[in-house]
Amino acid sequence: MESEQLFHRGYYRNSYNSITSASSDEELLDGAGAIMDFQTSEDDNLLDGDTAVGTHYTMTNGGSINSSTHLLDLLDEPIPGVGTYDDFHTIDWVREKCKDRERHRRINSKKKESAWEMTKSLYDAWSGWLVVTLTGLASGALAGLIDIAADWMTDLKEGICLSALWYNHEQCCWGSNETTFEERDKCPQWKTWAELIIGQAEGPGSYIMNYIMYIFWALSFAFLAVSLVKVFAPYACGSGIPEIKTILSGFIIRGYLGKWTLMIKTITLVLAVASGLSLGKEGPLVHVACCCGNIFSYLFPKYSTNEAKKREVLSAASAAGVSVAFGAPIGGVLFSLEEVSYYFPLKTLWRSFFAALVAAFVLRSINPFGNSRLVLFYVEYHTPWYLFELFPFILLGVFGGLWGAFFIRANIAWCRRRKSTKFGKYPVLEVIIVAAITAVVAFPNPYTRLNTSELIKELFTDCGPLESSSLCDYRNDMNASKIVDDIPDRPAGVGVYSAIWQLCLALIFKIIMTVFTFGIKVPSGLFIPSMAIGAIAGRIVGIAVEQLAYYHHDWFIFKEWCEVGADCITPGLYAMVGAAACLGGVTRMTVSLVVIVFELTGGLEYIVPLMAAVMTSKWVGDAFGREGIYEAHIRLNGYPFLDAKEEFTHTTLAADVMRPRRSDPPLAVLTQDNMTVDDIENMINETSYNGFPVIMSKESQRLVGFALRRDLTIAIESARKKQEGIVGSSRVCFAQHTPSLPAESPRPLKLRSILDMSPFTVTDHTPMEIVVDIFRKLGLRQCLVTHNGIVLGIITKKNILEHLEQLKQHVEPLAPPWHYNKKRYPPSYGPDGKPRPRFNNVQLSSVDEEREETEEEVRLLNSTIL
Repeated sequence: MESEQLFHRGYYRNSYNSITSASSDEELLDGAGAIMDFQTSEDDNLLDGDTAVGTHYTMTNGGSINSSTHLLDLLDEPIPGVGTYDDFHTIDWVREKCKDRERHRRINSKKKESAWEMTKSLYDAWSGWLVVTLTGLASGALAGLIDIAADWMTDLKEGICLSALWYNHEQCCWGSNETTFEERDKCPQWKTWAELIIGQAEGPGSYIMNYIMYIFWALSFAFLAVSLVKVFAPYACGSGIPEIKTILSGFIIRGYLGKWTLMIKTITLVLAVASGLSLGKEGPLVHVACCCGNIFSYLFPKYSTNEAKKREVLSAASAAGVSVAFGAPIGGVLFSLEEVSYYFPLKTLWRSFFAALVAAFVLRSINPFGNSRLVLFYVEYHTPWYLFELFPFILLGVFGGLWGAFFIRANIAWCRRRKSTKFGKYPVLEVIIVAAITAVVAFPNPYTRLNTSELIKELFTDCGPLESSSLCDYRNDMNASKIVDDIPDRPAGVGVYSAIWQLCLALIFKIIMTVFTFGIKVPSGLFIPSMAIGAIAGRIVGIAVEQLAYYHHDWFIFKEWCEVGADCITPGLYAMVGAAACLGGVTRMTVSLVVIVFELTGGLEYIVPLMAAVMTSKWVGDAFGREGIYEAHIRLNGYPFLDAKEEFTHTTLAADVMRPRRSDPPLAVLTQDNMTVDDIENMINETSYNGFPVIMSKESQRLVGFALRRDLTIAIESARKKQEGIVGSSRVCFAQHTPSLPAESPRPLKLRSILDMSPFTVTDHTPMEIVVDIFRKLGLRQCLVTHNGIVLGIITKKNILEHLEQLKQHVEPLAPPWHYNKKRYPPSYGPDGKPRPRFNNVQLSSVDEEREETEEEVRLLNSTIL
């Protein structure tokens, strides 16, 4: 991270002050439900930042390393409340990193003093590995519990095992001697609800009773899930990945990773999956794993007192979550690196790998699926792919990209409508309606009635001699009596054509219901529904190509490699490629997705088709919009998240974005030794600014530093209680040396300890491309804008997000070359030799001079165009 390089060069801040500054985050009190509002200005007033001053965009140092590294030495007596963050605030990455270095130096300096100090040093060194080990153990155990419970409750909608109530359908029939090969899912121990209630196993009455009980259990599970979420843990709803991305970028959402959220999300995730809604448990498992990482991090002071270090644990936890969700440890690490993590040093990479390893080991030990695999749909194909098949694979990639673009736009439009209408005020009713429609429509179709993971397993599975699915109802060659793994391509039977029609209906159903399901107030993942849609489309395409090769094997595209009676086409492979393409189109994942899929299926030989389909889906999806579904939901909810994937290609300058604008209230400033306690308290009471720049004097306008509103309030209250002689008329001094005062003057109040002496600044001519890059790479919340050392305004993360949103709506024309060198602020004296007017100690040009400057710009622009 560039902040580490800047630290060694001396670009370093030396105060705690920024840690408690407000950010645009105070307007997000609704957490997961607020819509971005760019009209409010709380964040615009936040005068906190890391400074860089210089011509155009050259950064300069505000203090030496020797004078700024000892953060805790700045305060003679620590003030309670300083050094922590409030809810819905953004952390100061640079300060947290420097605080961790100071802690490390202090431990190293004391470890040779005694055996106890050496033990503490070893404990501190190993605490990182301990916390990721505990996170991996808990994530694996909870994932296994969720898988077992979800399978049992899903089968509960259809019947119950009388011999052992805790067995699901498959486990109930394992030990039965009456099970036949054709009807392997039927055994005397398993009773449907129709058999238990009306005593009929077949017939219209049995069908209607099973239909009613299916809907009853689906509605019961959905109602219980949404009720638990609404009453006990509102943060347990949704996927959780958009919020995890935002939290890892430095945002504080208290309670989102707490114990109540973990408990309720674990329970309601089982209920939501069992209800049959078009959702998955894989995304929420990342949230569950991050909750475990956050809870265990409080056991170790190294992480509990440092928000930046805690986010390293959360990055490792997200890798463990994907590891247990898909049985893909390597894919989990890459997912954390590519998709969710904001800051990912090499040490975090190793610990993420270890956490994913531990979690996968625990899940394998539990063996929730009873197949000695980490996942339900592990498959092995015996036929290689051929070069011609890249064409249908790429077509599946195009379908995945189109599906992703459609889903993102449709789902965001529906979620926006939910927020802006009365319908969003009744989340329980919405869940009940969606669950009722899903259950009513899903039951008649055997492919939609199946659990989504079971459906994907059936679509991925290649047709072998032991398969009894309708998808494998081919017309067999009567001369073939030998059972082999590679069955030659055969003409499709009636069951296959019937299954294709059912799959087409299931595809339409899944597409529609997934749009309305993702975002409701229950735990809802998107990975499995997207993969199911792609798997359905891929299986249909695979069967079509297989039949084309069988009936037209003499075509030139098949003649060279597909002989009569050979096993040329594997429809299950097409389902796997389609699943990866659709998931990539929705999330815009690339490398991690390919690794997850081949770990998920064991299809190492098919990496090239997967890569081709995933890249095609990303290119097609990016043609309609570069945002993935998670970034779109982040923007919809108004979280202060700067996406590193976005490119800033516009030509605006810092002066165009900074606050205050000319129509805004003037910038409030403090002087370093000319104000009293009453003056500062009046300014705090009369303004809503969360920080104030400190200048040398009203005559000199030079920037000294800045002080936060919260720190000023806490320091003044503490001084009134603990220091004698501090009254309203006491002079407040931010300078190093107290100026000489009359003998009868009250005792001055020294507040230099809460002053940030090196706030990050840029000049008014700095291109916004550089400013945005600095915010992304250093994790800044805000920076000051200066002109020749005079403070002009501030740029916060919210200002940048607002600016980016405006630029998306209005494409900015390219500016001529002279635009960057044009003076935006006048010199101290006007053309008449008199000082220019000052507004709150900031020099501004007159209206006539602005008009003349604008006319000159128009003339130059016209000459440039001509």
